[in-house]
Amino acid sequence: MPITISGFGTGALTTTNSDQAEFSRVDQAAGVGKDIRTGVDSNFGIQVTAKWSDTISLTAQGVVRKNGPNDVYGAELAWAFAKVKLNDDFSVRLGRVGLPIYMISDVRNVGYASIMLRPPNELYAQVGVSSADGGDVLYQHSFGDTTVSAQAQIGRVKIRAPGNYYVDFRPIISTQLVVENGPFTYRLGHVDTTFGIYDSGLNGLVAALNQIGFGSAASQMPLTKIKGTFNSAGIAMDYNNIVGQAEYAKRKTESRVVPDTSSWYVMMGYRIGKFVPYVWHGDAKQDSLRDFAELPTSGPLAGLSAGANGAIKTGLQSTNAIGVRWDFYKSLAFKMQMDRIKTRDGAGYFLNPKPGFAGSTVNVYSAAIDFVF
Repeated sequence: MPITISGFGTGALTTTNSDQAEFSRVDQAAGVGKDIRTGVDSNFGIQVTAKWSDTISLTAQGVVRKNGPNDVYGAELAWAFAKVKLNDDFSVRLGRVGLPIYMISDVRNVGYASIMLRPPNELYAQVGVSSADGGDVLYQHSFGDTTVSAQAQIGRVKIRAPGNYYVDFRPIISTQLVVENGPFTYRLGHVDTTFGIYDSGLNGLVAALNQIGFGSAASQMPLTKIKGTFNSAGIAMDYNNIVGQAEYAKRKTESRVVPDTSSWYVMMGYRIGKFVPYVWHGDAKQDSLRDFAELPTSGPLAGLSAGANGAIKTGLQSTNAIGVRWDFYKSLAFKMQMDRIKTRDGAGYFLNPKPGFAGSTVNVYSAAIDFVF
């Protein structure tokens, strides 16, 4: 049985110009302030593929990084599936399979595969899961100069989020369509799911609202059997020396504790030999209301109202970033990036904000070496 082993990784240093809050990636419990840290952007992954026959293969991918409820490096089994090739166009995979939620879902942990040092939090923080236990059907066919790929997947995933609570997606159904023609790649994606939030402080908050007589507000904050959708569109370009990438997405749910959002980013770069200087801009906004008009803002219930209004707000921020990628050696790339992040009506996606941080602007400085083997 032929076995192929490959890997990827990033060694990075990250810092900011503020100790008033911590910058992090999605699903990290702690981030970075002025003190330089390696954990925000560093990771290491191994992928093993065993080919059973011309039609059957087994694949597993493990990743080590900082994520989840603890501020420590941890290993996770990102992929573990069997793939059956039905014919030249169709394949089926069963097991733990990557979710096609974003344009770079399959390589979001592989820094070497991207021009940017990291995916923009503005969009990639909207759905914090990357794989599910289940299966999918893959289709790929070339029509002249155009290649069409489609994927339909169904599965379940239970994650332990920062804050030590659980989110259980059961089921999560994902579909995507990708069209490649010359230097352009176009993508459309759709996610449909039912999920629940467990072991969080929200249970006590909802119970208190019901007990005091604010059942209308509590009814808008269900914690189980929540239906949600995530629709996204993307385009990528690599034409002559010009590279570009953009995505737009909308999240909608039936519970105000997971607000409706719109998010997007645009990246442009220019290849000069082995260097690619680039810029990008991203933004995230909340489409659902950010407070309960019926709750009192003063008096003995003001604290409860503040808790309820805080629970239905998501991070609002925009980022302007500049960076450069240097492919200085085979399978090795050095990157430097500076993000200028402006938060709005809160702390954005920063962690552990101190009083007075809301509405602040923070610079994030990063340097990384990406590699594949």
